[in-house]
Amino acid sequence: MTLFAACAPGLELYTARELRALGLGGVPAHGGVTFTADRFGLYRSNLHLRTASRVLVRIGEFHAAAFSELRKKAGRLPWEAYVQPGQPVTIRAISRKSKLYHSGGVAERVLGAIGDRLGEPLPAGPAISADDAPESEAAAAAAGRAPALVVVRLERDLCTISADSSGALLHRRGYRLETAKAPLRETLAAALLLAARWDPTAPLIDPFCGSGTIVIEAALLAQRAAPGRARRFAFMDWPDFDARLWRRLVDEAETGRSTGPFPVILGADRDVGAIQAAKANASRAGVNHFTRFEQQSISDLAAPPGPGWVITNPPYGQRLGGQRRGVDLRNLYAKFGQVLRAQCPGWQAAFLSAEPRLARATELPLDPRRTVHLVNGGLAVQLVQGSVN
Repeated sequence: MTLFAACAPGLELYTARELRALGLGGVPAHGGVTFTADRFGLYRSNLHLRTASRVLVRIGEFHAAAFSELRKKAGRLPWEAYVQPGQPVTIRAISRKSKLYHSGGVAERVLGAIGDRLGEPLPAGPAISADDAPESEAAAAAAGRAPALVVVRLERDLCTISADSSGALLHRRGYRLETAKAPLRETLAAALLLAARWDPTAPLIDPFCGSGTIVIEAALLAQRAAPGRARRFAFMDWPDFDARLWRRLVDEAETGRSTGPFPVILGADRDVGAIQAAKANASRAGVNHFTRFEQQSISDLAAPPGPGWVITNPPYGQRLGGQRRGVDLRNLYAKFGQVLRAQCPGWQAAFLSAEPRLARATELPLDPRRTVHLVNGGLAVQLVQGSVN
């Protein structure tokens, strides 16, 4: 099969590295990585990928310049391998520079084509946004089963149709039921750890931990725990789902988990509600026995014996306030830099920044060659890095 591991902008390199580590290879493209695999690779990529949002299976590709042509050609595809009779189907259609420019019309014809192939009309699943998944419990309950997601992309009349194999976006590991302000997605947190080249045997501190996502993702990485081990995937509803193969892959992943010893992985935040959420999330993730969370301000940070890594997502200002808040944040970033120089000499520092002036306020020796451009919640940010001295 031709597969596409979709990811957030800026994460393509890290998703490609993960696929190579899984023995699956792949070619980075805008918004993801194209690779080929059999059913084993499809299941394994969903189970193990930390930075991807979903894994799509290419069903077909053809030219279509008229709606009748679109429905006829889409109806020839092997939908019986991906959709069960009566299952609701959500169609996400995107059209660029094509004669069939109306995405609603494209979605309607493809839904009709699936019904043609299966021999009965299918109900339309709930509409979804570009970064969400058809996982509404109410919609799934009403339909009797979770809707299937089909992605249709028209580019200069070339139609590419893919089936989503993941279901809920892959950042939804199942542990983060409680959040703090401006939460960081699990996939982005994992990417920060990979981009900073954190050594899973070295201590790690997140002094602005919020609901604990970076700390928990670090603990899962140190454990070599498969991030998808405790959740369901869309491919489990496909008619040819191989439950024995899936169970074997999960068992192999569990056998390969590290039992320690683990480094100190510490999260801190001045918000008591954030710390409570972080502890609850860590418990659900099964890493509460070797992660620590402390309610404290950045001024009170005390580093464990190192050297290690400080990897964090400090407040940006844009989300949490206006101009006056931005002035306050310069003081916060300056204090952040002072504390790291006092507490963490010889450590590595990596943090997200939406404002160069705030990063400069730390007065840390940041290396521009190590800057990574990313997007967090629709906001362009940079992962800036340097050695503390």
